Amino acid sequence: MSHAPTPVIEFNRVTLHHGALTRLDALSFSAGQGEVLALLGHNGAGKTTTMHLILGLLSPGSGAVTVLGHAPDGRHAAALRKRLGYLPENVSFYEALTGVEVLTYFARLKRADRRQITPLLEKVGLGHAARRRVKTYSKGMRQRLGLAQALLGEPSLVLLDEPTTGLDPAATRDFYATLDELRGRGGSVVLSSHILPGIEPYIDRALVLGGGKRLALGSMQDLRKDAALPVVIRVRGRLTDTDRQSLAQPPGVAVLAQDSAHAELAVPESAKLATLRRLAALQGVTDIAVEPPTLEDLYRHFSQRVTP
Repeated sequence: MSHAPTPVIEFNRVTLHHGALTRLDALSFSAGQGEVLALLGHNGAGKTTTMHLILGLLSPGSGAVTVLGHAPDGRHAAALRKRLGYLPENVSFYEALTGVEVLTYFARLKRADRRQITPLLEKVGLGHAARRRVKTYSKGMRQRLGLAQALLGEPSLVLLDEPTTGLDPAATRDFYATLDELRGRGGSVVLSSHILPGIEPYIDRALVLGGGKRLALGSMQDLRKDAALPVVIRVRGRLTDTDRQSLAQPPGVAVLAQDSAHAELAVPESAKLATLRRLAALQGVTDIAVEPPTLEDLYRHFSQRVTP
């Protein structure tokens, strides 16, 4: 008889107060091995608090947190942290040290193999600047160095808070390639970012927080089903007046924009196929594009669930 694997992260009705402020309110979720989980929410929603609980920097007021089979603030905390990697939103290093010296310092703290240092610097694009002092690094270079220190010791779980801040498009692509490599070897990732279009192709699930509460959790498919938002259908071609008058059929279809060369429709999922068949039958139509709700659309929708 097979058993489901133990979750890498498990929150069971975790509540945490700071004075009169409720940071987390009965939060429950889990994350599995090899999964990239996005933590989404406005400032103060509970994302950083959730990360700090996973790291064992905070303890829950009630409920339970388990990371890799242990309480992160318990007696196994020191050993557990060697299996974790963390990149905070605002990364800071000793500016008088070189890139190599920074990673050597963190490798000693983590008891990681120092032979990883040079390959890691090459991986994040800092091989050419390994011997330069950090004070000469740009913001993007410091962010790359932060990613390298988070990957020291081949961690089983990596927590990344706004990891692409300051990165140019090429460095951002390299970052996500590294993320795919980490996931490919079974590592798990918790990723917090406000750049939702950038992370959408790379996450397995998203957890939307608001006011310390769980507002939504699931894959893009799950979230789209739950939100029941319309798809956007864009039509191009030579649209006659008769064509344009028929665009808002069947009922529930809304015309967002139109002229003689294009139209943009908001279509309920239940009417999508019927609408596509009808549009394909119009002689003047040369192109049809269907765009499901994006992660940004879904986040905006679920964020409205926050009660004042």
